Amino acid sequence: MLYSFGAYGLDTGTRELKRGAELVAIEPQVFDLLVFLIENRDRVVSKDDLISSVWAGRIVSDSTLTSRINSARKAIGDSGEQQNLIRTAARKGFRFVGALRDEPPLPPTSVMFPLPDRPAIAVLPFTNMSGEPEQEYFSDGISEDIITALSKLRWFFVIARNSSFIYKGKAVHMKQVAKELGVGYVVEGSVRKGGDRVRITVQLNDAATGSHIWAERYDRDLADVFAVQDEITEAIVAAIEPQLYAAENFHAQRKPPGSMDAWDLVMRALSHYWRVTRQDNVVAQALLEKAISIDPNYGQALGVLATSHTFSAHMGWEDMVTSAPIAKAAALAALRTDSEDPWAHHALGCVYLFMRRFDDSLAEFEVALRLNPNFSLAQGYHGLALSYCGRWQEADGAARRAIRLSPRDPFSAVYYGIAAYAQFLGRDYAEAMRLSREGLRQRGDFVGAHRVLTAAAGMAGDKAAAELALYELRRAQPNISLDWIATHMPIMRDEDLEHYLEGFRRAGLS
Repeated sequence: MLYSFGAYGLDTGTRELKRGAELVAIEPQVFDLLVFLIENRDRVVSKDDLISSVWAGRIVSDSTLTSRINSARKAIGDSGEQQNLIRTAARKGFRFVGALRDEPPLPPTSVMFPLPDRPAIAVLPFTNMSGEPEQEYFSDGISEDIITALSKLRWFFVIARNSSFIYKGKAVHMKQVAKELGVGYVVEGSVRKGGDRVRITVQLNDAATGSHIWAERYDRDLADVFAVQDEITEAIVAAIEPQLYAAENFHAQRKPPGSMDAWDLVMRALSHYWRVTRQDNVVAQALLEKAISIDPNYGQALGVLATSHTFSAHMGWEDMVTSAPIAKAAALAALRTDSEDPWAHHALGCVYLFMRRFDDSLAEFEVALRLNPNFSLAQGYHGLALSYCGRWQEADGAARRAIRLSPRDPFSAVYYGIAAYAQFLGRDYAEAMRLSREGLRQRGDFVGAHRVLTAAAGMAGDKAAAELALYELRRAQPNISLDWIATHMPIMRDEDLEHYLEGFRRAGLS
C-alpha cells in the first residue's frame, strides 16, 4: 500500500519512507510502528496494541516505547512538542492525525503504454518541502522548465507536463509511473527553501531496475528567483543528457551484436567518441557507418560521423584533405534529414570552420544553440570558432559556459583547451598554461591542450616548461610542425597565427 502525507510517501510494499525524492533512513521496527499507526488512524492506539503488533507481545519498557515513538516522529518531521502527525492521548495511547491519502496498487485494467522506439523520460513534479504553499510555483516551475529543456533533446521522448503532473502530491512507485506513462527513465526531485537559500535535490532513475543513475544537490542564494530557476534547470538538463546516453550505451552493450539496431550502434559510437582518443574515434566511425547502413536517413548518426571526422583532423589523427569531403557530405545529409536537429547544425559548423568559412560556421553553431541551449559540445565549439576568428573574450566565455554546463563531460578537457587558447590570444600566458594543465589533468593525451601549453610556455619564457611541453606534444602528435600548424589550423587573422607560431618557435619547434 502507498500512503502520502505532507511531503512524505510511505510504501509498505518496498518498505520505503521518502521525503520528496529523498529516501528517509528508518529502523525496521520504527517503520512497522509507523505503519500500524497509519493503518489504525481512525482510533487511539494503546500501548498494549503496539506491543502486540510491533513487538509480538514481548515485554517492552515504557522508555523503549517512548524512544520508538520519538524516532517515528523524527522520521516524518514531527516532534513531541508539535505532535502535528502523531498525537499522544494522555494515559490512553497514540494516534496518527496527519491528513492522509492512500494510493492503492495499480489496477490490472489500467492502460499500459509500450516503450517508444527511443528513450522515454518522465519528469515528476518536484516536491515542495518548504512547508510554504506559496513556494509551489517555484517547485512546479523547476519541473516544467526541465520538461521543456529536455524536449529540445530531439532523440529523447519526453512526457508532456499535463501527464507527469497527475502524480503531484501522490506517493507513487517508480515502476507504476513507468508502466502508466510508458517510460524507461524517471526524474524526481525536491525543493527546500529556508530564508534566502534554496536547496534542490534531483535524481535520474532507471525505471526498469529502480536504481539511481545520477543524483545531485544544488544550494543557491535566492537573490533572483527566476535567475536561480533558469540556472538550476540548465545545470540539471546538461547533467542528465550525458547520463541518459551512458545508460543507453550500457543497455546496448548487454545486447548480442547481431541484435543491435541503429540507435544502439549510435549509443555505442558516442561512448567511444567521448573517450577522446584516436583509436576510439576509429571505432566510433565504424559503428556510425554501420548505423547509417541500417538507416541511411538517421540524422544523429550522420551528424556525429561528420563531427568525428573534423575532430580527428583537428587532432592530427586524419588528413584534413581526405576528411573534409566525408564530413561535409555527412553533415549536409544530416541537415536534409532533419533541419531542426542540433547535432546536424553543430556538425556543419565544424565543417565550415575547417573550410575557413568563418561566418557560416558561427551561424551554424548559433542555430544549434538556439535549438538546444544546453548543448555543451556546440557551446564549446562555438567558443573554438570565436577564438579562431580572434574574438578571444567571447571565446573564453563560451568555453567556460560549456565547462559549467557539463563539468563531468569527457569533453570538458577540450573545453579547457579552448579556454586556454583564448587566454593565449589575450596574452595571459600564465592562465593559458593553467587551463591547459587542467585539461591535461583530465585527459593526458589531449593534443589541443598540449599545443596551447607548449606555445604559452614558449611565450612566457619558461624554458623548462616549454621543453617538457614540446616533448609531450611530440609524443601526442608526432606529425606536429610549424608547417602543420600554419596549414591545418583555421586561424583567420594573420597576426594571431604569427603569434601562435612564435610561441612554438620559442619552445623549440621547427
